[in-house]
Amino acid sequence: MSEPDLYLLGRAGPEEERLKRQIANLAPDSDQHLERVGIRPGERVIDLGCGPGGVLHLLGKRVGPTGSVLGIERDPHFVELARRFVESHALPQVEVREGDAYATDLPRRSFDGAHMRLVLVNVPRPELIVLEMVSLVKPGGWIASFEADFLAHICDPPLAAWDRLLSAYIAYSAAKGIDLHIGRRVHRLFRQAGVEAISVDAVEHVYPPGHDRRPILRDFINNVRDDLIGEGFINRDDLDADLMALDRHLADPSVLVTSHLFFRLTGRVPEALVVRA
Repeated sequence: MSEPDLYLLGRAGPEEERLKRQIANLAPDSDQHLERVGIRPGERVIDLGCGPGGVLHLLGKRVGPTGSVLGIERDPHFVELARRFVESHALPQVEVREGDAYATDLPRRSFDGAHMRLVLVNVPRPELIVLEMVSLVKPGGWIASFEADFLAHICDPPLAAWDRLLSAYIAYSAAKGIDLHIGRRVHRLFRQAGVEAISVDAVEHVYPPGHDRRPILRDFINNVRDDLIGEGFINRDDLDADLMALDRHLADPSVLVTSHLFFRLTGRVPEALVVRA
């Protein structure tokens, strides 16, 4: 069954631009991840929640001209952006369709593999998307999930404004039914969905001055600022003051800023799929 369209960070212009930058920023981590999967030329692959491009080019180069990649994205504007992205990379084997990751209405067990990156950290009821994803893969096929956990997102020296903004954002997300620490439990969701041979590693980065993702907390806060204020998670004056303090802190080259902790999972759908309660 489809779920309401709740994507934590919205789809306005700033989020669109952030996601476009993310394509390049996270490509090396995703490339390493997909290398572990062992995707073969000619495979039929699905990417759930592809956004304006995501990893469609990385998947496309691996399946080659004899394979196919289907990107599924709920937002019509992002679908159009993803199609332009695919065209710019000259990948005729990649198709993008508008669809719902909770209920794709695609044939069960019809793909050789399925991929998803940074979807579950932005939506409620992630277990339903995991079940849908697994159901689309053939017996013996592969699963690849790349998810974030806010555990490691810190700055040093510490900043009270950072802590207040992050606490407000986490509380706001929880009120929407969204777990910003989903990364650490994704392995359990896939095990419960019957996936076997699960392997997980994790990556973290330090973002130096000038890096696109150094001010990512500010970007997240600005995406939801009206709701944060309107729903009482922080008042406007405090928010503006904390953002100014955050900008000053991040401009200091001696301040260390770390990424989220990214959990990269691979696994296999067994020949006889049994979903665990």
